[in-house]
Amino acid sequence: MELDEFKNQIRNKLATDHVGRSDADIASLLNRRTVSVIDKLKRSLWFEIFTCILVILFFAGFGIFSKWNSLRIYFSVFALLAIAFLVIIIYLLRRINELGGTTLPVKSTLQTIVKIIEDFTRRYFEFTMALIPVCFVFAAILGYNDRQPIPELDHFFGPQHSLGLAKVLVIVFIYMLILGVIVYYFTKWYLKKLYYNYLTQLRACIDELQETILV
Repeated sequence: MELDEFKNQIRNKLATDHVGRSDADIASLLNRRTVSVIDKLKRSLWFEIFTCILVILFFAGFGIFSKWNSLRIYFSVFALLAIAFLVIIIYLLRRINELGGTTLPVKSTLQTIVKIIEDFTRRYFEFTMALIPVCFVFAAILGYNDRQPIPELDHFFGPQHSLGLAKVLVIVFIYMLILGVIVYYFTKWYLKKLYYNYLTQLRACIDELQETILV
C-alpha cells in the first residue's frame, strides 16, 4: 500500500471514530502499515550478508591460492575486514528483529530503527571512502617490499618502471581520484537504493503517528 493511501485512510478513520481511540489502537494500526517497510530493510540486510559472504570467499581464494606474496597478504587482510563487516551486518539484522518483536510503542520502535540504520549508513559511507587511500597505500607498501615482481604491474608501468617515479605517482594519483569519484557516487546510489528510501518512509510514518496522537 502506498504511503499517500495510508495517510488518507488514517485521516478518514480518525474523522469517524477517533474518540476513545487508545495509544495501543493507534500503534496497532500503524504497525500493520510499517511492517512492510521494515521487512524491506531486512531484505536489504540479507542482501548485504550474501554479498559479503561472496566477497569473503573471493578474497580468501586469492589470499590462499595466489602465487604472489603481496597479493596473498593484501586479499587476506581484506577478507578479514569483510568478515568483521559481516558480523556487524548480522548483529544489525538481529537487533532489528528484536525490536520488531518487542512491545514498545510503535513510535519508539521506529525511531530506534531509524537511528540504528542512520548510524550504520553514515559509518558505511565514511568507511568506504576511507578505504580508497588505505587500499592504495597498503598495496604500495606491499609492492615495494615484495621481492617477487608481478608481471602485470611491470607491464603496465613499463620495464623496470621506465616511466619514472614522478610519472608513476601522477598516474596513481589520477587513478585514485577517478576511482574515488566513481565510488562516491556509486556508494551514495547504493545506500539510497538499499536504505535511504526506506528511512524516508519510516520517518513519514513517525510524523503520521505524531499527527494522530495530537488529534
